[in-house]
Amino acid sequence: MTYRGKFTLAVISSAIALFAFAPVLVGFLGDVTGYINAQQPINDPGAQIRIFESVLQHIQNDYVDEPDLEKVRNGALRGLADGLDPYSSYLTAEQVADYRAGKDSGRAGIGAEFSQVSAYLYLVSVVKDSPADKAGLMPGDVIEYIDTKATRDISLYDAVHLVLGDPGTKVKLRVLRSGAKPQTIEVTRSVYSAPDASTETRAGVGIVKVYSLDKGKSASVARAVSSLKSKGVKKIILDLRNVGGGDIEEAANVANLFIREGELAKVIGRQNAVIRTYSADASKHVFDGKAAVLIDLGSAGAAEVVAAAFLDSKRGDVVGEKSFGAGVEQDLFTLKGGDGFLLTIAKWASPSGNPFLASSRANAGVKPSVEVKRPETPEPVEVEELVEAQEEEDGIEPPPVEEPVEEMPSKPAKPGKDIQLEKAIEILNGKAAAAGA
Repeated sequence: MTYRGKFTLAVISSAIALFAFAPVLVGFLGDVTGYINAQQPINDPGAQIRIFESVLQHIQNDYVDEPDLEKVRNGALRGLADGLDPYSSYLTAEQVADYRAGKDSGRAGIGAEFSQVSAYLYLVSVVKDSPADKAGLMPGDVIEYIDTKATRDISLYDAVHLVLGDPGTKVKLRVLRSGAKPQTIEVTRSVYSAPDASTETRAGVGIVKVYSLDKGKSASVARAVSSLKSKGVKKIILDLRNVGGGDIEEAANVANLFIREGELAKVIGRQNAVIRTYSADASKHVFDGKAAVLIDLGSAGAAEVVAAAFLDSKRGDVVGEKSFGAGVEQDLFTLKGGDGFLLTIAKWASPSGNPFLASSRANAGVKPSVEVKRPETPEPVEVEELVEAQEEEDGIEPPPVEEPVEEMPSKPAKPGKDIQLEKAIEILNGKAAAAGA
């Protein structure tokens, strides 16, 4: 079945989801077509509940077998979560108990930040020297199967938890990559730690390479910036490429190193209400010289906070590619049966209030002030084409258990010219005009 067919099926499944929240499962019944023809407002909860009640009535009265309504409800609730954003998810009662008990804290991962694109697990970024990095996984990879489980059939929450496991155990991932043959690779889970920020100097410009903005990592960035400053460096590039996820407070701390005053980030809730604001503290400011930020498609969440702060404060240029678009805060709401919904209740946003996560690629992420696109960077919008092309080539869906485990093509030993970094150096040295993207 093609992606379009699967998407249609998912939409149909979602159509009966809200009956779980309706106070009356049967009552006001009618024909779905009648409700649609009545042209009720699309966001009128009452109109939607009546449609769902009608669908449920058809299932009860017309379905060929005796329906298992609990199974129908579970499937429908999953479909309902699928209609929100990649990070909202329906959790079973067992998952709710594990979530509240924090049972994932002792499990090992592979060092990758994931999202969901076109219903498939999408690899946003890879931590340097992590198991994923050593196995050859790259940002932009589409994970079609986790062991024998198709990622299009499960939520992002479920997919990420399938990747987690005990240290030393292995997980097989079937990877689709633009321009490469699909392959299954085996990654050994382990406890890993992202490296601290590193520094180098080129053409009189200091470069701070950041590998993570998780809790505590802003301190290593501060040390790196201070080290370059003590050496007399007057221009700094903050390289945030392939930095996905992270912590918003750490991001604000890093932005504060370069920005002395003003707002650095916001957290916004329903109807764009500002829940929290992060502002610069002059006592934490470190560097006054010329500065620029590098971002790419693998920059998400905390990296976007820093880039947006630079742009909104006009502190310096942001060079590279449009970032991915992420950064949410969630809450778990428990239902009567013990299961629950993990819902996005707020989004991270720029100081001007633009959220990074959006329903369309066109509105998501941070757009650089100077766009320098690498030709090998795959766009998330290509996922559907990639999957459908593979299905047409295979004729049938691949049997992941029988497929031999292979190594993914590793990154080139001698990487080519870093056109994004070179452009940033040119801008800081005054050899290239900073043109808007």
